[in-house]
Amino acid sequence: MQTIMHPAFQEKLAVLAALLEYSRTLRAATRAKVGAPRYQVVSKGPAWDVVDMATDSVLGFAFSYQAALRFALAMEAGAASKRGLQ
Repeated sequence: MQTIMHPAFQEKLAVLAALLEYSRTLRAATRAKVGAPRYQVVSKGPAWDVVDMATDSVLGFAFSYQAALRFALAMEAGAASKRGLQ
């Protein structure tokens, strides 16, 4: 069963998709310019996720903030060393 969407809603969704893509591009450019951390620790219930901010993908998790932070800092150090080799 296919739902038919009103053309005004389709237009608004297209505009929203374009704005979201522009926002992603602008955030990535700003992070690259400022040198912001690439990895972030995010609370998810009883666990902490380590998220790659460039791709918004979860790379790992831990059940303590300190462990998640150590993992994120290790990932930052690895990324920095790879940038230095290129």
